[in-house]
Amino acid sequence: MYWVVLVASGVLEAVWATALAASKGFRRPWPVVVFAVSMTASVVGLAWAMRGIPVGTAYAVWVGVGAVLTVLVAVLRREEELDVKRALVLTALVGCVVGLKVVS
Repeated sequence: MYWVVLVASGVLEAVWATALAASKGFRRPWPVVVFAVSMTASVVGLAWAMRGIPVGTAYAVWVGVGAVLTVLVAVLRREEELDVKRALVLTALVGCVVGLKVVS
């Protein structure tokens, strides 16, 4: 269950990062609300997952999931481009996250 919550918290990290960008410097109220709620839930989930997963592993997985999904959302929204080099690095990052789960 700790891993499920940890991955869900990583997904919420991508939500709050995307909402933060959409808030345009905290000037748009709905993205600010989404940012605040999702960030709180993300950090609470991370903290809970750390009860059963070592801090270094939990934090690395949380950041990795959030980072990869944030980039993918930006690509889908056409805010960033995904070239072969970036795709390879993101694939390696996903591999590292999976590797941490395998060795834990």
